[in-house]
Amino acid sequence: MASAGMKRLIVVSNRLPYVLKRKNEGWELSAGSGGLVTALLPVLRNRGGMWIGWPGVTEHVPQLNQILHEAATDAGYSLKPVILSPDEYDRYYNGYSNETVWPLFHDLPSHCNFNPEYWPAYVKVNRRFAESIAAEARPDDFVWIHDYQLLDVAHHMREDKNCPDLAFFLHIPFPPPDIFLDLPERQAVLDSLLAYDLVGFQTLRDRRNFIQCVRTMVRGARVKADGHLHSIQTEGREMHVGTFPIGIDARDFATRAASPEVESEYRRILAHFGDRQLVLGIDRLDYTKGIPHRLRAFGNFLERFPEARGRITFVQVVVPSREGIPRYDALKQEIDQLVGQINGRYTQMGWVPVHYMFRSLAPHELLAFYRAAQIALVTPLKDGMNLVCKEFCACSLDEESVLILSQFAGASAQLGRAALVVNPYDVEQTADAIFNAYRMSAGERRYRMRRLRKNIRSQDVFWWVDSFMRAAIDKELRDFPVLEEYIPEQHERR
Repeated sequence: MASAGMKRLIVVSNRLPYVLKRKNEGWELSAGSGGLVTALLPVLRNRGGMWIGWPGVTEHVPQLNQILHEAATDAGYSLKPVILSPDEYDRYYNGYSNETVWPLFHDLPSHCNFNPEYWPAYVKVNRRFAESIAAEARPDDFVWIHDYQLLDVAHHMREDKNCPDLAFFLHIPFPPPDIFLDLPERQAVLDSLLAYDLVGFQTLRDRRNFIQCVRTMVRGARVKADGHLHSIQTEGREMHVGTFPIGIDARDFATRAASPEVESEYRRILAHFGDRQLVLGIDRLDYTKGIPHRLRAFGNFLERFPEARGRITFVQVVVPSREGIPRYDALKQEIDQLVGQINGRYTQMGWVPVHYMFRSLAPHELLAFYRAAQIALVTPLKDGMNLVCKEFCACSLDEESVLILSQFAGASAQLGRAALVVNPYDVEQTADAIFNAYRMSAGERRYRMRRLRKNIRSQDVFWWVDSFMRAAIDKELRDFPVLEEYIPEQHERR
């Protein structure tokens, strides 16, 4: 898609931005979801670059290349699959990535499974990703590797003397030394991260934790401030680390939220809930999201502020995730029970306090709920950034909504001054915040939401990419232009 001499943006992540599913006798490809895909799709679209990742299935798909080629033609960039066997998927992804790294990096070492069989599989798959990059990348390409599943890729690519510059961005938090030390492979993981040329983190706290780990565990490492970055020198090699809070395509969200399809669904939601204030929670099923704590806070709110009963409704959407894993099955059961307890205690004729949906929402439904909600409860126990709160603000077209945000979400560093910030472990504090949002004046709501929306528009996904690229290769997104064969009115985002 790109000419031989053209610079390309190559994105590498655990999964491709499409989901491959079996349908009848064939296969169907649909758009993926999640924060990483949401952030990077508008950046890569129609620029002739490449996305390298796992296609989402472990069985053989004879027509896989043809399916991906057709999707790539529509998307305006190439798709390169990395194939995994069922055993590799189980040990690399379910195992080391999600039973070891995920809970540890979210400050929950008690949730970790330090199975010694996981690490060799993780290394093997990371090497395969490195081989795929080496086979595709040209010297002038910008190779940008993403997230905790691929911490070890640069280590393997350094075995090639012609290795291109490698940049890495961690979308989840990075733990402090006292927690990182629990990881049996801590030295290997740290050395792998130091093999990148630039490592980006969501927040200053994450960068500080990483630097403290380097100072604690890497003998002879020299760390110094270098402009808005920090340089780390180890054994004659220098790399940089920086803070780059991820954004969304805020203008695109606002435009789509005003579309006729969303408008119709928005009106239907308003008609269904009447004049009650709508509180919204949208999360993937995960123990880091704090859903049980949030439900207990809403129950506490109803108990302590009875005047709000019948006048407010909490809609909690939980997107299924990692079903069949005991810890996640137990979490779903706990959520089901809490919803039942609250509704059993407080339901009145014509009013159910909690509307609970355990499913994904269609795009127009999601945007309509963002528009209709007067209050958003975004209260993870720990989160790298959390883009739900930014999407909610972008879709608050009337600017009369309130964001309640966890102090442990990375987004609180950006949005905390205009949001109501809470400790999600403090049930009464969160309940108080719900009550304050419920009775907040229209003027204060507009003042807060306008500040929030101004922030997410100015620090959007393109600002994030430009700031990262300037730090990595002294270039910006404009240096990877939209290809001429695509229609600018439909595809250009800048």
